[in-house]
Amino acid sequence: MAENTTLLPILNAAASVDFREKLRQHGLGELRRREVTTLQINVGKLCNQACHHCHVEAGPKRTEIMPASVAERVLTLLAATPSIQIVDITGGAPELNENFRWLVSESRRMQKQVIDRCNLTVLFEPGLETLAEFLAGSQVEITASLPCYTESNVDQQRGKGAFEKSIRALRLLNEIGYGQPGSGLALNLVYNPLGASLPPPQEKLEADYKSHLRKDFGIEFNRLFTITNMPIKRFADMLAREGRHDAYMGLLANHFNPATVDHVMCRDLVSIGWDGKIYDCDFNQMLDLETPGGKDIWEIDSFSELAKSRIATGRHCFGCTAGAGSSCGGSLQ
Repeated sequence: MAENTTLLPILNAAASVDFREKLRQHGLGELRRREVTTLQINVGKLCNQACHHCHVEAGPKRTEIMPASVAERVLTLLAATPSIQIVDITGGAPELNENFRWLVSESRRMQKQVIDRCNLTVLFEPGLETLAEFLAGSQVEITASLPCYTESNVDQQRGKGAFEKSIRALRLLNEIGYGQPGSGLALNLVYNPLGASLPPPQEKLEADYKSHLRKDFGIEFNRLFTITNMPIKRFADMLAREGRHDAYMGLLANHFNPATVDHVMCRDLVSIGWDGKIYDCDFNQMLDLETPGGKDIWEIDSFSELAKSRIATGRHCFGCTAGAGSSCGGSLQ
């Protein structure tokens, strides 16, 4: 799959640019949250995979897992925050948390839209044989990672055999209605570049994905989201090993797009860690960059209290504002 390599090389000097200074240069004020409409819950770092690009550093040996007491408090706060429309559950592989189905069922009972950030291969883990049917029965929207439509690229990033399992999972989801017209069961895929480049245009890449997956495997899906690799954890470590960290940060800073700032996901979202700490986004969570004030879920009575609050930022924020922008829902333009 072709990558947007025309943007490299880049002047390394741009790597030192401060994000808040960049906002000021463009006449933009500090980032503040609007009303909270999306609750993202990271239920832990346990995963059946250990992908090279993972900003969570998730894997089979991770022990950070959200306990029932934290999940219960999150649901209490969700019930007290009517402005929240979307509950976005992520990990790790969120389905491996024993409280996952409870979180889904209770959120749906409150008539919230629920998104499961699924890696697809988890559907074949022991004990999860009924997971796909549960998701369909609960009308959960699935947003699934598939970084390419070719086996070599996917296995390079996610491990040998990951592509074959992902295709089997997508076929299974199609069979029970996901991605099919009129089913009401949304199936979205997520693309991220293999290396240190910006994603190609989302609309064109979506057309390529649909053409290849339909022709080669008979697979249907709704939307493709392109997401920029964030210079965090494993991806940042890889960049450092290859001596490309400054060049990549320069790439992001030099392609800062002020038109994306009003649409970055932290403006309407709060992110909850497995231990109950509150963050402005999942990326800040992985950097332990807590919300200004450092509150946790036991110090508030409603997520509405976080509206209009200042958002913690850092140089990694260039990843969300470069080019067409990037968020958990894909490009911002």
